[in-house]
Amino acid sequence: MASEQAFISMIRQHQNIVYKVCNIYMDNAEDREDLFQEITLQAWQAYRRFRGDAQFSTWLYRVALNTAITFLKKEKRQPATISTETLPEPVAYHEPAIEEQLKAMYKAIAGLSKIDKALVALYLEDYSYQQIAEVLGISANNVAVKMNRIKARLRDDSKKYYQPA
Repeated sequence: MASEQAFISMIRQHQNIVYKVCNIYMDNAEDREDLFQEITLQAWQAYRRFRGDAQFSTWLYRVALNTAITFLKKEKRQPATISTETLPEPVAYHEPAIEEQLKAMYKAIAGLSKIDKALVALYLEDYSYQQIAEVLGISANNVAVKMNRIKARLRDDSKKYYQPA
C-alpha cells in the first residue's frame, strides 16, 4: 500500500501540473485554490489505486483534468476567461508586438472547450500525442486530428485579437 509520505512527496514534486490545470480552468485566486484542494483530495483518494502503469505525472494530469471538468459542472462555475491583467509576464520577449501576439493567443485559448484547453496545455508541456492520449483516454490519432483542428482555430481566433500595425 502506498504511503502518505510517498504521496505528499510526489504531489510536491509535480505540483506545477496541478497549478497549470487550475490556471487553465479558473480565473480568480479563490477558485484556483478551491480547485487545487479538490484535485489534491481526489488524487489522494485515488492514489491507493495508482499501480504505476503510467508515469505519476501522466496519472496526475488525468486526475487533475477530470477533477477540473467535474468541478466546473458540479459548482456551475464559468470556465476561466483570461484577462490581459492576469496573463503571466512573457519571460523571453519584451517586444510589444510579441507580447500582444501572446496575449491574443491566450485569449484564443480561453475560448476553447474544456477538453481542447486540456489538449493545448499538455501540448505546450511537450507531451507527445501518445502521452496526451493516455492522459485524456483517447487515441493518439484522435489527438493528432484534434490538435490540427485546434491549431487552425487558434490561428484564426488569435488574428481577431491581434491586428499588427
